Amino acid sequence: MRIGDAAAAAGLTTRAVRYYEECGLLSADRLPSGHRRYDAGHVQRLRAIRDLLAVGLTVQDVATLVHSLDRLPPEARGDLARATDAQRETCGLPASVIRRRLDDLDDRIERLTTLRDALAERVGEPLRRLTAGYADAG
Repeated sequence: MRIGDAAAAAGLTTRAVRYYEECGLLSADRLPSGHRRYDAGHVQRLRAIRDLLAVGLTVQDVATLVHSLDRLPPEARGDLARATDAQRETCGLPASVIRRRLDDLDDRIERLTTLRDALAERVGEPLRRLTAGYADAG
């Protein structure tokens, strides 16, 4: 299939597919005409890339993960549960990438919660006074 069909099947734009290819996340064969040729495996990989980016991983994190997965035997790539511990170790599947991202998100949540609480405290009192004034005037 051509790039437009693969992009549509993966829920992406052709621009995103080209970008992922530029970043080394994906590689497609070329037809004699120069057009890229994709198959169901490419679409599956594009969906995985899309989903990993959607949960907050960076393109660099995704590259690390997909290159590690490429070192797994084909039968274990689609289902990591089927990969043995030795296979996971051999391919260097970096759980540290996921752990680091989770730690980053936890830190961000903590900072945002602190910011939210401070904002609520600062705005809360003037807002209470303002609404109390309307209640008294009514």
